[in-house]
Amino acid sequence: MANKLKPETLCVQAGWQPQKGEPRVLPIYQSTTFKYETSEQMAKLFDLEESGFFYTRLQNPTNEAVAAKIAALEGGVAAMLTSSGQAASFYAFFNICEAGDHIVSATSIYGGTYNLLAVTLKKLGIECTFVDQDACEEEISKAFRPNTKLMFGETLSNPGVMVLDIEKFARIAHKHGVPLIVDNTFATPINCRPFEWGADIVTHSTTKYMDGHATAVGGCIVDSGNFDWDAHADKFPGLCQPDPSYHGLTYSKAFGKGAFITKATSQLMRDLGAIQAPQNAFLLNLGLETLHLRVPQHCKNALAVAKWLQKCDKVAWVNYPDLEDNKHHTLAKKYLPNGSCGVLSFGLKGGRDVAIKFMDSLQLAAIVTHVADARTCVLHPASHTHRQLTDEQLIEAGVAPDLIRFSVGIENADDIIADIKQALDK
Repeated sequence: MANKLKPETLCVQAGWQPQKGEPRVLPIYQSTTFKYETSEQMAKLFDLEESGFFYTRLQNPTNEAVAAKIAALEGGVAAMLTSSGQAASFYAFFNICEAGDHIVSATSIYGGTYNLLAVTLKKLGIECTFVDQDACEEEISKAFRPNTKLMFGETLSNPGVMVLDIEKFARIAHKHGVPLIVDNTFATPINCRPFEWGADIVTHSTTKYMDGHATAVGGCIVDSGNFDWDAHADKFPGLCQPDPSYHGLTYSKAFGKGAFITKATSQLMRDLGAIQAPQNAFLLNLGLETLHLRVPQHCKNALAVAKWLQKCDKVAWVNYPDLEDNKHHTLAKKYLPNGSCGVLSFGLKGGRDVAIKFMDSLQLAAIVTHVADARTCVLHPASHTHRQLTDEQLIEAGVAPDLIRFSVGIENADDIIADIKQALDK
């Protein structure tokens, strides 16, 4: 039934389907463990012969319901919640790759993910080649190697707000026999569903628009079920060869379209344990129930702010894909016809010092290490989230050293603009 329902209905109704006498609202199952009547029942759960709940590190009813809602919103077959967006990215990569493998990624991605790919995974023996996402298919294809196992990009890059040509990336990835993983955090499934454009796996920092209120850190991985692991079995031994830690079980054979998420849950979550707390999943679900209402307002406000900034003589440049003169506007109209997101970036004449003074003078917008929630907030990535990168790496990642990331909230747009104006006038 979920496939027939509209996103607005899925936001409210999907995931938790109460039966007779059960709570109407998704409850918090605040328990580490779950009781069974016989030893055999528990044994079958541990052997993955039956599904059920036995330990919250692996699965919890609250988490399961929220993951199912996000899977329904994205049009996927299964999903897994994680403790953060970073954990979701790591698990999505590490579920496929091992020492000696290689990843191809767009350069214009979140600084934390860039560091994960460029530095941390390299310590584990996994290398990454970064490519210009706007380059032609032939040029991007040169980055692939025989040991390449996946391709990665962000629907809308953080903080550069660049639009990924998902169909192009999917064609390239599939030509080389690997899945395309897309971080859909900024767009959310309200504005874009990457699976419809050929992506195979989607990740989210649910901390952002999905939660929407800056209350709970979390992440999610969603599998489309569309990538045929067995067709490229030699590339993906972890999914297509027996797992010695589960009595020789082969995920692709035993679980079919559910292989990827089952492996991520039963193997990576078992061993690494970055589970989302049931309390956080409960808060996330409350946010999801209004996602379809908040996202359009974010987009409406952001476009109004972007147009005002374009006319301001103190502003050097504005980057927002919904502006008609933006270099990614055509891609935005294709993949995000109802609006991109509430995040925009701009630079001020005078550079870093002027930017810092401007930010310090804002009254309504807050300087916080966050983005994409109900309240307007601002950040200077070069000084904050991306400060581990050199100026050269910043530019390579699509983040100008003078870039101000402005996350437009759902307050009245006139009040947001008035706050910007008074800060610029000081």
